[in-house]
Amino acid sequence: MAKRIDVSGLTAFYGAHKAIEDISMTVEPRSVTAFIGPSGCGKSTFLRTLNRMHEVTPGGRVEGKVLLDDEDLYGSGVDPVSVRREVGMVFQRPNPFPTMSIFENVAAGLRLNGGYRKSELDDVVEKSLRGANLWNEVKDRLNKPGSGLSGGQQQRLCIARAIAVEPRVLLMDEPCSALDPISTLAIEDLIGELKERFTIVIVTHNMQQAARVSDRTAFFNLAGVGQPGRLVEIDDTERIFSNPSVQATEDYISGRFG
Repeated sequence: MAKRIDVSGLTAFYGAHKAIEDISMTVEPRSVTAFIGPSGCGKSTFLRTLNRMHEVTPGGRVEGKVLLDDEDLYGSGVDPVSVRREVGMVFQRPNPFPTMSIFENVAAGLRLNGGYRKSELDDVVEKSLRGANLWNEVKDRLNKPGSGLSGGQQQRLCIARAIAVEPRVLLMDEPCSALDPISTLAIEDLIGELKERFTIVIVTHNMQQAARVSDRTAFFNLAGVGQPGRLVEIDDTERIFSNPSVQATEDYISGRFG
């Protein structure tokens, strides 16, 4: 079941450098929340704090709380690996495992968890590829390398791999930035379908994409040169794009800076 995210007072560091500061927000289940803002304002850093990927970076650490429903993801004794099963991630560039077949790409996370019979793997792989709207395109070549697919197909393969382990939340870091317009539209349509099952958070530099796919939009900005990124405002997407509360949001959306 999709889960709610509650973030309070979150600050993230790279060593002594403060990348983002004092961010609080709620992400509702079965919805799409888009993060927008100029480059370098901490959108992707914040996204990576939501599944504890940030601390994989040398010097990466976090202060504050991230609750998945009522579980503190940074609580003592919480296993980061189990967090990443609950909160899946799709990266900016498609990254299928190059030496693995299409089938094995989707089954990779399931094999790590273990306990699946061959027939169960077959079922989950098919279900995941169908969920990523890729099954009909690849069902006759499941044993071919995933790296042989087109860019848009590779990204949908990565989405299939992410949803195969049944996460509760799906994070997407500019999932369409490396794709052509037709593939981008396919991914956007897919996001609309996936939000029926998952809580989705997407980072995008494409204002039109944020307006098309998201229910709520969060605008991030830098307080000044060398200052950490901050959340300026978060609201229903329609309101952010038509009547934002903060002038800086309107300036960014209208192209006055960024």
